[in-house]
Amino acid sequence: MEDNNHNSTSSAVISAISSARQLQEPDVQILTSGGIRIPAHSSILAMVSPVLENIIERPLKHRSSERFIPILGVPCDAVSAFVGYLYSSRCTEEQMEKYGIHLLALSHVYSVPQLKQRCTRGVSQRLTVENVVDVLQLARLCDARDLYLKCMKQILANFKAVEQTEGWKFMQDHDPWLELEILQFIDEAESRKKRTRRQRKERSLYLQLSEAMECLEHICTEGCTTVGPYDVEPTKKTGPCNKYTTCQGVQLLIKHFALCKRRANEGGCSRCKRMWQLLRLHSSICDQHDSCRVPLCRQFKLKAQQQKMADDAKWKLLVRKVLSAKAMSSLSLPKRKREEEPRETMGGQVLKTFRLC
Repeated sequence: MEDNNHNSTSSAVISAISSARQLQEPDVQILTSGGIRIPAHSSILAMVSPVLENIIERPLKHRSSERFIPILGVPCDAVSAFVGYLYSSRCTEEQMEKYGIHLLALSHVYSVPQLKQRCTRGVSQRLTVENVVDVLQLARLCDARDLYLKCMKQILANFKAVEQTEGWKFMQDHDPWLELEILQFIDEAESRKKRTRRQRKERSLYLQLSEAMECLEHICTEGCTTVGPYDVEPTKKTGPCNKYTTCQGVQLLIKHFALCKRRANEGGCSRCKRMWQLLRLHSSICDQHDSCRVPLCRQFKLKAQQQKMADDAKWKLLVRKVLSAKAMSSLSLPKRKREEEPRETMGGQVLKTFRLC
């Protein structure tokens, strides 16, 4: 019964070969593991596969001897599907379902890149927890990088289940280097996740500082709900600005700074020190010089120039990160219109700058 199936498959291949136009009689026989012979044309095989071309060009021991090309180690029907692809450049879904792994190996061994790409996609779509380790081993042997990464990602996503499979246990006993590769991949993936979360958290912090700088300029220039410049009359518009959550926090900080009794005697509490840091950070990134309406902006700049204060590396890094966050924010959000009124140099007393409602 099995021989009949192989014969019918071989007959289909022979039929496809015979239907090809302007081809002579087959001049080479492909020998399979089951002893089935598949007739083929050496010119077609040599044109599609450089490996088969080298085999065909080898001199025969006897002129009268028939030329055979053994393709062993895979099912006969897989060889038939492989030969059929060499002629038609087609591979059915049924063939891919049954012989995708075998066709991938054959396409690699005989250097048929189009079939290898097709098999890589087909096999990757059929990955399961049970076969992923076996496919990974084959992908590594066949230098199928895309399939290799797909297998690694599936193992990473289902590691507990994959550990229980027979393929994993077999790999542990016979290929410890591959197990080490998998564990290193998982460790690197976890490290990337942690690094990404940390960078996302840092970007969020720098964006908040950038928004705080904008809100500080907004409060000192236009005023917001409860705090504004002392020399600007409050407007009838009492609605919150478009960044009210951050702006409200800055306003509360300013109010505390104005009323804190420790500000003058002991250098201020932690909230006062935070306000000083915001003012210093604004001065470090401000490019408006004498026209800036934020208190102590010019004084911080002059003090740094007169005393030749070199900011420490961490502070310079903070300034660069905040500037970068500000630039990225300006690309995604419309810029707030700012008043550009010239203003005289501010005095050293911050309290006289704000109007508290």
